[in-house]
Amino acid sequence: MDQKIISTQHLGEALRAARKKKGMTQQQTARSVGLDQPSLSKIERGESSARLDTLFRLLAALDLELLLQPRQQPRGQSQGDRW
Repeated sequence: MDQKIISTQHLGEALRAARKKKGMTQQQTARSVGLDQPSLSKIERGESSARLDTLFRLLAALDLELLLQPRQQPRGQSQGDRW
């Protein structure tokens, strides 16, 4: 599941899809990483920014990893997406 993540909303959607693929509920996933279910729900909806350590715990719980690579710039643009 390679996905380009360009916003907190995209990240939340990817985390939700991975959780569902593993057959885990929000409650199960939240407990496994030390969160409550409403907090995980907000992260999945892109309404809350997760701390980096929380993000890494979520990635581990969902058997995902973070891969950083240089951006591919479209031709004719000097800068890519902006947050």
